[in-house]
Amino acid sequence: MAPRQTVLPLTYRAFFLIIEPISALVGAFYAHFRQDEYLTMTTHTSSPVPLGTSIVLSQLANLYLLFALNEALVLRSTGDLRVWRTVLLGLLIADFGHLYSVSGLGSWVYWDVTRWNAIDYGNVLFVYLGASMRIAFLFGVGLTTSSKAKKAV
Repeated sequence: MAPRQTVLPLTYRAFFLIIEPISALVGAFYAHFRQDEYLTMTTHTSSPVPLGTSIVLSQLANLYLLFALNEALVLRSTGDLRVWRTVLLGLLIADFGHLYSVSGLGSWVYWDVTRWNAIDYGNVLFVYLGASMRIAFLFGVGLTTSSKAKKAV
């Protein structure tokens, strides 16, 4: 039996298939091509980018590219809710890892928007938004709740 193909709400499709992948591509661009600026905004300090750090930033850029491609292409290829839930659960776990990764800056980074720079909005606020969208999806907010649809999933 073929998996049920579902037409998902526009909010989810727009965010997961367009907005978030574009945001990840922007992150990849900065991490690879504008490393000084990326590192300065991320650490809130200014220093030259050593070769080892440059390599790691390019690897990070590659992971952002992978993130964008997985989300945009895998989710775009199916309306199967099981696939969507699996991918979004993996990304939600990664969201928590991403938020933890900035903990070295101090607890202020999670709440003090007056101290944020452009990358903090991406590293924290946009991740809060993405995690919230994933949690809402995983809990079925806005999705069809008929018993027939639930049986198909």
